[in-house]
Amino acid sequence: MADKRDYYEVLGVEKGADDATIKSAYRKLAKKYHPDMNPGDVEAEKKFKEASEAYTVLSDADKRRQYDQFGHAAFDGGAGGAGGFGGFDFSGDMGDIFGDIFGDIFGGQSRSRRPNNGPMKGENVRTRLNITFEEAVFGCEKNVSVSIKETCQTCSGSGAKPGTSAQTCPKCSGKGQIVYTSQSLFGTVRNVTTCPDCQGSGKVVKEKCTDCHGSGYIAARKTIEVSIPAGIDNGQSIRIREKGEPGINGGPRGDLLVEVAVARHPIFQRQEYNIFSTAPISFAQAAIGGEVKINTVDGEVLYEVKPGTQTDTKVRLKGKGVPSLRNKALRGDHYVTLVVQVPDKLSEEQKELLRKFDSLSGSTLSSGTAGTTSGGGKKKKSFVDKIKENFED
Repeated sequence: MADKRDYYEVLGVEKGADDATIKSAYRKLAKKYHPDMNPGDVEAEKKFKEASEAYTVLSDADKRRQYDQFGHAAFDGGAGGAGGFGGFDFSGDMGDIFGDIFGDIFGGQSRSRRPNNGPMKGENVRTRLNITFEEAVFGCEKNVSVSIKETCQTCSGSGAKPGTSAQTCPKCSGKGQIVYTSQSLFGTVRNVTTCPDCQGSGKVVKEKCTDCHGSGYIAARKTIEVSIPAGIDNGQSIRIREKGEPGINGGPRGDLLVEVAVARHPIFQRQEYNIFSTAPISFAQAAIGGEVKINTVDGEVLYEVKPGTQTDTKVRLKGKGVPSLRNKALRGDHYVTLVVQVPDKLSEEQKELLRKFDSLSGSTLSSGTAGTTSGGGKKKKSFVDKIKENFED
């Protein structure tokens, strides 16, 4: 056995490697050197067998313990071994192990895995629901209409014609599984698969119900009430438990997933739990200040504009945003951009008043300059003071 490489070296792992590391290392080598991936390559086949031999020993706790104590001699008869690689048993559990690995490597279900014929949850049903911006903010109750399978009333879900019944599947004898063995590179491999005749149920229907055609279910249109939580956003889904398709072999129904589509609002825009909008204010309001009405999702609120407010000034209305889905007591904020409206049509009287105002402000219309200090160094009255003088009289 002197010409044999150390099994840990073959797999490229440390002596103290855990089972997951050993399995992962072997999977990579098996995929690289498998004969199906390297047809006609004798060297690749040799490396594949070498890696498989190493994995057979190191993946088995008892064999690994013997190998760590006696080395290769543990399996050549010198220490009571099984007589080399050819003596290893690849049936039973070892066949399952290799079947799992090659099922992962080459895709599809492992040849040696046992199919799950127990109760299985049914398929989920998906639908879409349109709601308004306000409904998304405050929540609401809605109804959705979906098509799902319901138990056939004619056969009571058996799938058999009235007066008849389902029979034990002759192919699998009611077990729902077919077991067969095959020879592989590793020896005898035990294969278990779902019975194709009864689809794992163990029963077959000879005379099918004319209404459901043997399925036991018929398509039905159902109206389901959906509770829309306050704060939901566009594209999010609501899960309603066990309102989907029927389960298999007595399993529970699937779920109904309702995706919400929130309509655009003509004034408000949403970012997470905050709302954004703009609000127009007049030239006089911007200059002198005062209360203005601002639209929010809660209705109109009064806001005190400060004198001298410039256009594009942003203000925050705390707690006027969207409620949090996680904590209904918390709400986002509403951010408002104030936009000063400049009139585009003025009467002669209005124009004259503006000219008078401009003259008091430093005659910017004629000179193109802003207000300056007087010759004596005394500052002229402020912009707001002049506005007040002209419009409060």
